[in-house]
Amino acid sequence: MSLVPSAPGAPLPFTLTLTLSATTLLSSPTPLTYGSGAGLGVPPGAPSQNTANQFYFTGRSDNFDPSKNSGNPNNARFDPESIRVSNDGKSVFISDEYGPYVYQFDRVTGQRVKSFELPANLYVSNLSAQGAVEISGNTSGRVANKGMEGLAITPDGKTLVGIMQAELIQDPKNLLRIVTIDIATGATHEFGYLLSTGSGVSDIVAINDNQFLVDERDGNGLGNGNAAKVKQLFEIDLAGATDITNLTGAAAAAAAVNKSLVLDLVSALNANGIPSDQIPAKIEGLAFGQDIDINGMIEHTLFVSNDNDFVADAAGPNQFFVFAFGDSDLPGFVQQQFVPEPPSLAILAAGLLALGMLRRRPQRAEPAAALRRR
Repeated sequence: MSLVPSAPGAPLPFTLTLTLSATTLLSSPTPLTYGSGAGLGVPPGAPSQNTANQFYFTGRSDNFDPSKNSGNPNNARFDPESIRVSNDGKSVFISDEYGPYVYQFDRVTGQRVKSFELPANLYVSNLSAQGAVEISGNTSGRVANKGMEGLAITPDGKTLVGIMQAELIQDPKNLLRIVTIDIATGATHEFGYLLSTGSGVSDIVAINDNQFLVDERDGNGLGNGNAAKVKQLFEIDLAGATDITNLTGAAAAAAAVNKSLVLDLVSALNANGIPSDQIPAKIEGLAFGQDIDINGMIEHTLFVSNDNDFVADAAGPNQFFVFAFGDSDLPGFVQQQFVPEPPSLAILAAGLLALGMLRRRPQRAEPAAALRRR
């Protein structure tokens, strides 16, 4: 990767150019269901890379078993939306919008090690490779392409917290469901989140084991041909919140969690020289980064990223907007508690590295923009 200062007058201080040197594909040790491609004008969906004990997930919408609901873990279709690292660093948890699914994968091999069963009310029964057809064929469950868009992991590493992008088919408009998952037992609970002015939610990140930041946005901005309007981060607290697993309609909406605005991204970026028509429409990623020293004060960092859908000509490049904040900005903030590597392994790794036996890892990317939140 290459980080260079931007040209004078550019809204972002740095330009980061990445070069992909290697990748790890996600797979299952057991067979998956692939589509035939019939009616879509494409060949069958089984990847040619499959082996006898390695079956790869794909983004093809027809790779499903029509006799089972959308939560079937044997479906090959998988559209990753959010990713979190386990506290021991050995695996990652990824949420998806097709099922919705939440899977755990080994970081080294990319092989799935666990599938979490989500509440049945999130799934749809009639599946189709075409979103509009799938929506019209169901009376409950997630809307096509608007499944579990966001996923957080609590700092203690014990709980996953997913949030749906939009309301379920059977729920009131603007009521989104949050699902907590006990990683050890798989037990789930549901909580309600009411949209303010956005049209959906794209991510969620943990402030501590009970409080979270939610990325609420609309579809306006760079990539949609207009000016960005709603890109906001709200704080919510699940401590004492009402479980709405068995609630619907007005009762579910009335039990939604309280929320408070923490950061208006459009206003903050405007104040730092980035006009609204240059703010990405799809602000979709949140992650807390390393603490930094700003004028002698230790502050925390929050990375905010966009999704340009691989159409850079229209949506611009993928960018990282980095905000710094103190303890007074987000009281109770706790960094994720990663388990340190045992000293014996660290010493062994250092020795192997010195001998040139370990492949060099790429350096961590520097932020493309640094903005202080106040």
